[in-house]
Amino acid sequence: MTPEEKAHRKNVFFELFDGLPRQGPGDVESTKRAFAMLTTLPSRPRILDIGCGPGAQSLELAQLSDGDITAIDTHESFLDELSERARHAGLADRITVRLESMLEFPIGEPPFDLIWAEGSIYVIGFERGLREWRRLLEDDGYIAVTHLSWLTSNVPAEPEQFWVEEKILNVEENLRIMAESGYRAVGHFALPTSAWWNEYYIPLEERLPGVRMRYVGDTIAQSLIDNIQKEINLYRDYSKYYGYEFYVMQKA
Repeated sequence: MTPEEKAHRKNVFFELFDGLPRQGPGDVESTKRAFAMLTTLPSRPRILDIGCGPGAQSLELAQLSDGDITAIDTHESFLDELSERARHAGLADRITVRLESMLEFPIGEPPFDLIWAEGSIYVIGFERGLREWRRLLEDDGYIAVTHLSWLTSNVPAEPEQFWVEEKILNVEENLRIMAESGYRAVGHFALPTSAWWNEYYIPLEERLPGVRMRYVGDTIAQSLIDNIQKEINLYRDYSKYYGYEFYVMQKA
């Protein structure tokens, strides 16, 4: 694919995802459940939300913690949306947005009490992310992430083949990586299937036909739309075999 084709695909991708309630599986109840595990968090923690998107979880964290949140993402329209939502919620003074990549986060950053990453650590990789982000934490700091994981053994061939490039591991393997990367497991749980559908797959699937019509004859756009529809159909058929696991850990 040429650079021009890649840029076009990216534009179509954001046309599909901009304005959705969430850009990945998640819900308020799961955010609250994971946050409740952080029993030694300071009363006003410094929180880094990595790959924040439009910031549904950023706003919830601000309300749950009374903390100061730095929210980073590489897509400016997501950050603009988060800034506007924070202003309307009266939280603009505690949520700072920054157009930055998790792959190039500055070394001189003061340590955080909590790093939060819902649905984004796959960009850098689970193990690499945990190892590199560790230096950004206070000595007893926490990390909470959601990450695509196999939930059972004997996964059928169809989902295994679809997700082959993601190199998905099961929950036990990810817990081992956490320990080897210098963390103590605090808790973990699978997101409910409703966290995939209500604010993510349902509104996304409703958007697909209109975008498909706008790009009739565009093979790049049609291929992207086909792949997204296939992903949705796959989860509809095989949700008991894989999902997002919420991993909560503390720097050891």
